[in-house]
Amino acid sequence: MDFLVLFSFYLALLLIGGALLCICLKTRYLKGLARGGAQIFSCIVPEWLQRAMLRLLHYLFHTRNHTFIVLHLILQGMVYTEYTWEILGYCQELDFSLCYLLLPYLLLVVNLIFFTLSCVTDPGTITKANESLFLQVYEFDEVMFPKNGRCSTCDLRKPARSKHCSVCNRCVHRFDHHCVWVNNCIGAWNARYFLTYLLTLTASAAAMAVVTTVFLVRLVVLSDLHLETYVDDLGQSQVIGTVFLIQYLFLTFPRIVFLLGFVLVLSLLLGGFLCFALYLAATNQTTNEWCRGDRAWCQHCPQGAGAPSVEPRVHRNIHSHGLWSNLREIFLPAAAHYERKKK
Repeated sequence: MDFLVLFSFYLALLLIGGALLCICLKTRYLKGLARGGAQIFSCIVPEWLQRAMLRLLHYLFHTRNHTFIVLHLILQGMVYTEYTWEILGYCQELDFSLCYLLLPYLLLVVNLIFFTLSCVTDPGTITKANESLFLQVYEFDEVMFPKNGRCSTCDLRKPARSKHCSVCNRCVHRFDHHCVWVNNCIGAWNARYFLTYLLTLTASAAAMAVVTTVFLVRLVVLSDLHLETYVDDLGQSQVIGTVFLIQYLFLTFPRIVFLLGFVLVLSLLLGGFLCFALYLAATNQTTNEWCRGDRAWCQHCPQGAGAPSVEPRVHRNIHSHGLWSNLREIFLPAAAHYERKKK
């Protein structure tokens, strides 16, 4: 019972924390929470340790490095090693279909292909040579993306939906976000690779969770464990319940049950992020635009008491042209898309 309660509590904290983070991203509370947390942190942690942690965080999240790529591959390797070493052998003994067992490996191969493409593909770097072309692709809404904006770092005119990435030190067309896991920006030219990578990663975690769950359920059924009884503290005979079965399986197959818990949590987290990414793709938005959407109008609000009464212009998504058109814009080859825009 203790294990099940702790695991449920851990899962609930992860889900609630993720939901609160998403809510805070769309409000102004995030900066206040971060500032308050930093003040508490500075009072507790020694100054030398704060400096070391800040240097480490700056290296990890504000410079291009391969740390998270290596970590990603190590975690993926460990999960698949455990799956191969433990579950695959047991499932073969229980006469599972080979196609069913090999599905996670097929998804792994596809996932690694699109992971590599997400890492190495140019996301849409804006240069002097292609600046004029990118300026013609999207309309300027004059709220979030003013027409005559310039990048102070690159000294280039800023096409609509572009943003300068401080990590990569370049302006990226249709900038979505900088992903540390692929050590690259996600932009116009690699968004389709990233979405497919995210989809196959979620599917592989879910497939592994399904195979592991079916294996444990079949094991319980074949051994008639669910029909067994035990004597409780009052000396009465009780039928083994679900909680007791989970504890028994955890004590008998600790690595397999831990793996199942890990891939279940991973499937839920990745699934939530995938749904969010697909929503943005279907509505032709980027993560950058979604985060800035509620705040964009503030740049045009009248300042000071003596300012003229001007109705603030609220940001509207002017780039959405229907579901299939939005998806086609992302998944069709980018070169053909821009060639059509150029004509």
